[in-house]
Amino acid sequence: MDQKLERILPRVQKPARYVGGEYNAVVKEKAAVDTRVAFCFPDTYEIGMSNLGMRILYSIMNDMEGVWCERVFTPWGDMEAELRQNHIPLYALESGDSVGDFDIVAFSIGYEMAYPAVLNMLDLSGIPLRSADRGDALKPLVIAGGTAMYNAEPLADFIDLACIGEGEEELPELLTLYREAKREGWDKPRFLRAAAKIQGIYVPSLYDVTYHDDGTVAAITPKDGAPERVQKRIVRDMDKAPFPVKSIVPSTEIVHDRVTLELFRGCIRGCRFCQAGYVYRPVRCRSEKLLAEYGAAACEDSGYQEMTLSSLSTSDYPQLLELCDDLEAYCDSHHVSLSLPSLRADNFSMGLTERLSRGRKAGLTFAPEAGTQRLRDAINKNLTEEDLMESLKRAFSNGWNAVKLYYMLGLPTETDEDIIGIAEMANHVIHCWREYASNKTRGVRITVSTSWFVPKPFTAFQWEPQITRAEYERRVQLLREHMTAKAVTYNWHDGDTSFLEAVLARGDRRLGRVLETAFRKGAHLDAWQEYFDLNRWHEAFAECGLDPAFYANRERKREEIFPWSVISCGVGDDYLWRERERSRESLTTPDCRTRCSGCGANKMVGGVCCV
Repeated sequence: MDQKLERILPRVQKPARYVGGEYNAVVKEKAAVDTRVAFCFPDTYEIGMSNLGMRILYSIMNDMEGVWCERVFTPWGDMEAELRQNHIPLYALESGDSVGDFDIVAFSIGYEMAYPAVLNMLDLSGIPLRSADRGDALKPLVIAGGTAMYNAEPLADFIDLACIGEGEEELPELLTLYREAKREGWDKPRFLRAAAKIQGIYVPSLYDVTYHDDGTVAAITPKDGAPERVQKRIVRDMDKAPFPVKSIVPSTEIVHDRVTLELFRGCIRGCRFCQAGYVYRPVRCRSEKLLAEYGAAACEDSGYQEMTLSSLSTSDYPQLLELCDDLEAYCDSHHVSLSLPSLRADNFSMGLTERLSRGRKAGLTFAPEAGTQRLRDAINKNLTEEDLMESLKRAFSNGWNAVKLYYMLGLPTETDEDIIGIAEMANHVIHCWREYASNKTRGVRITVSTSWFVPKPFTAFQWEPQITRAEYERRVQLLREHMTAKAVTYNWHDGDTSFLEAVLARGDRRLGRVLETAFRKGAHLDAWQEYFDLNRWHEAFAECGLDPAFYANRERKREEIFPWSVISCGVGDDYLWRERERSRESLTTPDCRTRCSGCGANKMVGGVCCV
């Protein structure tokens, strides 16, 4: 370890974040590799090491002969200050080498508020922020993937390319091309033109964007052979997709410190606000027997005593009870607890309740999202209050006393009646507990949490405005006034970050100037409330001559060209518009398992989704 680094680590919080050396971390001989990848997660170690996608891609890249992938995380403020003060560049955990020495700097970005951290990591590495300032040399190649890249435009000036969709096949293909380019001495422009021919690769510099006088996009014009539209990449057969049974065991506590089994990708539900539910379509499941093998093997290798079954809607996995049965003997004999997040109130079965009730009852979480049936129908939640109460009746009768309920404020068509309905539903939960609870010694604990609705690309609500900050605060206050039961704790999300998230989520590439200006003003770890300051962003917008309300609070017209219109997630624009129109009439669309609604995503798997 560098002597400077040894001196500064005792002065920072959680030095284990920065030393590497964990069990199963991959270390290779430098002489045996020709391509080195700095896999950067623009958030802290605890968040990044909890990300299953990063673990999967880390394993895949290191399984490639001649490639060495190493991890890099955003340093906390104290560590960043020490690095800058001591002139130590940001480094990778496996080798300790500076990120600036790597061939490829790859960012995994799942959240728009991580954008400032991307710029900060480049700056800490001594890499010029803007791709145009890095010259034509092939090294370093700065790339990005993750859900946020379905609209990569705010980062268009800073990245060389974006990987759209799932990376298990896409990333090895890109690395193979890069190694060829490196051997043959290509420059970066030549490489980018070739990379743009790989399905799922979006190269921002190969598209010219023009604007109308009103600020909306006039045209997005490809050049140098770039495709008219970039189709996302997916894994068609999940049973053939690699799973990291041998995964890094962190040296310090992380957010999700357990074995995570991904049951399936996609979602059958079609909630109109949910970006993940649309962009991860179509649904593709792993087989229960393979999952059971993975779970046991991962626990054996890591020593973890907790396993979670995870997907967008875990209880929609067709063989969930059978999988629990498959895992039960191993978990019982090895004292491994099994948890199931992302449960839906309409299929929380008695069989599932009985399996969960064998372990500790930490509390159940459901997301009704809206307080009235009219609004739940408008957002296509396909959930009734009767569904919720029936599930809670089963849970309370099996000994549960704690429930968390999640809602959104500011959903399209929301009225005050819908907001007050949230408080009324909480009261109904209390009555349900009083009538059916088998354990009343500790009382019932209900936590109601609300967030501020953020319209996202590739959803039925991508045309909708976000309500203003003043209106959001009024709705929070209205709910507070009606949330009077002592058994209910009400938490609401701060509005500043949600407003900026709405701006960045539907922003165009002109926001690159704003992003860089805000970074220069100190926006580094803005995903964390401790470091976020909306005032510096308002100053940056003013200096760049742009209005954030144009991006957050404006309703789009049907014919408007979106900044992300060059990307295809497989779900058709006409389908999304129809869903938006149905929401105005509170008309529901059945889930994919009940009836195919013709979104278009099933074409990516030969016309049949595995649901």
